[in-house]
Order: sequence, then C-alpha cells, then structure tokens
Amino acid sequence: MNERSAEVGALAPDFELQDQHGTPVMLSSFRGRKVVLVFYPLAFSGVCHGELSALRAFDADAQLLTVSVDSMFTHRAWADQEGYAFPLLSDFWPHGQVARAYGVFDETKGFAKRGTFVIDGEGVIRWSVVNPIGQARDVADYIKALADIS
Repeated sequence: MNERSAEVGALAPDFELQDQHGTPVMLSSFRGRKVVLVFYPLAFSGVCHGELSALRAFDADAQLLTVSVDSMFTHRAWADQEGYAFPLLSDFWPHGQVARAYGVFDETKGFAKRGTFVIDGEGVIRWSVVNPIGQARDVADYIKALADIS
C-alpha cells in the first residue's frame, strides 16, 4: 500500500521530524519560502554521499530538507563527518511514515526511494521526480524547477 498522495499540484503533506541535532522541523514552518525536499535511502552509502555533497553546494532561493529512515544519531554522525549544515531529518519512527505519505517508501527494502519534491511558498508541490535506488539525481534539474516557480 504505497500510493502516491504527493502529486504535482497538490498540497505537500505536512510533517514534523527531528533533524540531526534533535530539533523538530515542520515543513509548514517554511511557508513563504520554496523548499527542496529530498528523500534518500540511507546515510553513509555511496550514491547518497555523492548526492548530498552536491547539494551542500546547492545555492538557491530555497530551503533544502533531506529525509531518510536513519536515526537522528546516524544523521548527526554523518553531518559532522561531512560538514552538512542543512537539516538531515529522521523518518525513523514511525518507520518511514513521511516517506509513505509522499509515496516514496520501498516496503520491501524498508527505506525511502530517491524522491525529490520542489514545493512553492504556498506549500504546493510544483515538481517531483523519483529515481531508482542506484541512480543519483541531477542537481541541475532542481535548479531549473526552482527557476520555473515565480
């Protein structure tokens, strides 16, 4: 039961998750600002490392939020090791609940697929893509999608 409820043109499902410092982060608190919401399978994996390192240099008029089922403690260790300053959000418990709400939870593997959602200042999803687990996303796609939002 992995129906995609987060379609382009729909209001992004709101959520509150803890970041790598244990601070609660609520999606709706970014209203008035564009958000790039990035789901990834697991911290410390090769493709995820490459993607998040590319996103670290992501300079856009948007808030970057990344989400995986890893624990807050795993996110903290990874952020400290790699110098990630953006929020790494833990969808640990209930396990994958936010990824499920966005239709990107892989029930057989137990973690999120590589789903990306660009959300406008009103909280509406304006662009999304879901890549296969082993295929990295192209940051240029995010930049174009953000530029297309007024």
